Amino acid sequence: MSWKRFIAGVGVGVAVAWFAKDQLEQTSCNLSPERALKLVKRKMKDFGTIDGSWIHMMAEDFKSDNLTYSVYRGGVSCTIDGKLHAFEFLVDASTGTILKLKRQED
Repeated sequence: MSWKRFIAGVGVGVAVAWFAKDQLEQTSCNLSPERALKLVKRKMKDFGTIDGSWIHMMAEDFKSDNLTYSVYRGGVSCTIDGKLHAFEFLVDASTGTILKLKRQED
């Protein structure tokens, strides 16, 4: 086998792998849990100072108004007017839209 054929084969293999990776990233529309949490925290900064946060790493199904969403469940604690408040949220795993935000009662 000549070096030219070998290098051409490696080049074609790399090009196909790059194209396949690009296509898989485009079809996989789920956000990472870390990215979803960052989006929620950015929105929650309007409420007050963020003190802590958490998120489940596995998406789960959530049904609302006969629609099923793939969501991440999590929570944020923030200080509003000097008081600490805890919130639970559901965020759409595809778009990062907050579907449900509920303040936890003391």
